[in-house]
Amino acid sequence: MSKQTAMQRRARTLTHGQRLLLRRLTARAAAWVRAGRRDDLDGIAAILGCVVRLAVLAAGAYGAWLLIRRWPSVLWLAVPVWCWAAIRAIPTETAEQPEDEGGDSGPAPAAEEAPPLPTLQDVREAVSRVGTPHSHLAVLAEALGTTTDRVREVLAEHHIPVEPVRMRGRGSSTGVKADHFPTPAAPSDGVVAAGQPDNNNTNNTTTVHHAGGAHITVTPARQEAH
Repeated sequence: MSKQTAMQRRARTLTHGQRLLLRRLTARAAAWVRAGRRDDLDGIAAILGCVVRLAVLAAGAYGAWLLIRRWPSVLWLAVPVWCWAAIRAIPTETAEQPEDEGGDSGPAPAAEEAPPLPTLQDVREAVSRVGTPHSHLAVLAEALGTTTDRVREVLAEHHIPVEPVRMRGRGSSTGVKADHFPTPAAPSDGVVAAGQPDNNNTNNTTTVHHAGGAHITVTPARQEAH
């Protein structure tokens, strides 16, 4: 079976980049629309900003279609820009290396190192540090040196809701509220305070002493000499 040509490999790389670019643009557009929600309002007034932003995106798409239909020559500029953006969307260290059919495809590309998974305590401390009482997921991920997907993973594991929140100085976006985190557990009864004896068993037992032939029994409530 023949190996893939250089042109086929470039076409496959371009297709992969276009998928990544479309996914990224869609996610950013959705986040921008969701950020228009007002947490301080109720009913239709709360989502009016989302409706307006969605209308802006629709108008922009319709305007671009009209422009291309009126002046098709614009595509001579738009297509190279789109292809350049698609190639730029592929991370350098994880660029897909197409395998040759029926031949030696060479060493496999190195797998991208997974971003760190923070603990629930890490997320709780980040919320109190950067955004109390509410924090956006993107801000928490930046503070923890990880991704929003990893932050979502921790929150889902501990059943902490993710919802649109208004963060001080940053507007509305997807995030968490500080009061949804469980209260840290109090120290157990077995913890001994500084300066206190580490065993209180003498309060619950009877101690017998022999002093010069005298038999002394000590209890928590009284002392008896025999």
